[in-house]
Amino acid sequence: MADPLQLGFTDYEQIYAKKRTRRQRFLDEMEATVPWEAFLALIEPVYHKPSSKGGRPPIPLEVMLRNHLLQQWFTLSDPLMEEMLIDTPCLRRFAGIETMEGRIPDETTILNFAICWKSKGSRSVQTNAMPFRWNHG
Repeated sequence: MADPLQLGFTDYEQIYAKKRTRRQRFLDEMEATVPWEAFLALIEPVYHKPSSKGGRPPIPLEVMLRNHLLQQWFTLSDPLMEEMLIDTPCLRRFAGIETMEGRIPDETTILNFAICWKSKGSRSVQTNAMPFRWNHG
């Protein structure tokens, strides 16, 4: 079994590539531009908390927020978002899933976050995040 911090060949190639793709440049710009702490503070009170009964722990909030924004910026369906996280190392890194052993949200988890996002007063977050899609996407 691979060391959980070990990079795959594709991850290594993209991290140390001399030329940055348009997608990677866009994601670098969004990393610097999006007010992450403010968005997380707005969503955290309504995000699913781990249960004392056990079960699978939830995907970290920041990972889900980043996935949701990726999905909006690149106009991806829930199943396609899951596939892109599996296939595309730069999207995994942006989402905070950097290792080969990282847990990738499945399409149902992605859908449930979108439902939570839309039903729990996310309008201020959406209003602030959506201009990035139109200006850069």
